[in-house]
Amino acid sequence: MTRPAKSKLNQHAKTCTLVLDGNTVKARLQAERIETKSMVHVDWVRFTCLLRNAPAPAVDDLFPAATPSAIKWAPSIFDERWHELRKQLLLMPDPDYAASVQAKDLAVRIAEALGADFELHPEVRKGHDFYRYRWSIVRNAEEVAWVGYLSSGDSPRQSAQAKTIHANIYGSATTFAEPGWNHRIADLCDELNAILTRCDLALDFFEGISGGMERIKADYMAGLCDSHGKRLNCNMVGDWANGKGRSFYIGSKEAGKQTNVYEKGFQLFGEKDATPWMRAELRYGNKFRVLETDMLRRPQDHFAGASEWHATLLREHELQVPVTPEPVPCEPKLAAQTVEAEVTRNKRWVRDVAGPSLALCFQHMDAEEFAAIVEGAKLPGRLQRFKQHEIAAVYSAAKERVFKGSDAGHVHA
Repeated sequence: MTRPAKSKLNQHAKTCTLVLDGNTVKARLQAERIETKSMVHVDWVRFTCLLRNAPAPAVDDLFPAATPSAIKWAPSIFDERWHELRKQLLLMPDPDYAASVQAKDLAVRIAEALGADFELHPEVRKGHDFYRYRWSIVRNAEEVAWVGYLSSGDSPRQSAQAKTIHANIYGSATTFAEPGWNHRIADLCDELNAILTRCDLALDFFEGISGGMERIKADYMAGLCDSHGKRLNCNMVGDWANGKGRSFYIGSKEAGKQTNVYEKGFQLFGEKDATPWMRAELRYGNKFRVLETDMLRRPQDHFAGASEWHATLLREHELQVPVTPEPVPCEPKLAAQTVEAEVTRNKRWVRDVAGPSLALCFQHMDAEEFAAIVEGAKLPGRLQRFKQHEIAAVYSAAKERVFKGSDAGHVHA
């Protein structure tokens, strides 16, 4: 007699938790819309940078105390969490130490960019996605992001991976991050010359999409979701016969562009308490594409730029700011856009990082001394794969993207 009663109690508690969590997520997304005046939410971000471009290790990490008990770097009195973190670093083999410290510093900077609720977990964990180790970024003791480093194998491909650090920021982080987090992460990526490898853009309809999931299927069948005259693959998941828990996938992850329209209210609240909430989630990967960091700064523009069908969905919201559709072209139509993207990144780095030093040069150097520095200098690493005439052709356009409409270091143009 007691077992069924206990089971019902546990099920009720689970349902209450689902409803509570779902309402909290909805409230956060609504608050974000008011703050940013953007209908599109950045739901998932991944990026990779070279070890040599990762944050420089702190002095206390480069020259650690001989024993964990001699820690001096805690912000006030002895902190058990920092004790554990330092102990974990000291246990790393010498060849792995520098990579571990750089990955740790990147994880700290990501946590700071996300907001005060996020912190670094003081334990090195087993890695994901063929990285040997990872540092976890947590909120309320739950992992919401991680930074992976060192490869788990010795193959040529993994040897190349060992020279990189990879960051993975889940939707459970972006939903609860402080306003402006997306600009701060974009700026961090630019500073580190990082490559954006995944970016999910979510458009929520809390009261449902007009016509529901059947409308999405009808749009697809009518060719409204076609790309360049080509019918994309689709995949229907869930209980379509009874109309619950449904998802409609358009495109594919393998092609680097996929849209999933699904019943978010069912996912968050469960079958019994499901709401009309639907989400259209556009998932971009860097396979066959270059994902610019402006995708983080201007998610609405990049959602609308995916296709006219995506722009139509966005127009069904009462927009609070103008939208300029920004396509993310697929190779081989990528060449000019790729050059411009890299030149734009370089100009933004000069403005935000090298600007103060350049200003000092202009004030105190004569023309001959300045010329001696710049004459014969090689192109920056990421621009060396392009020819001079290709760079010259897009340099003016890059100027417009970096400086037109810029505000507090962020580019909106």
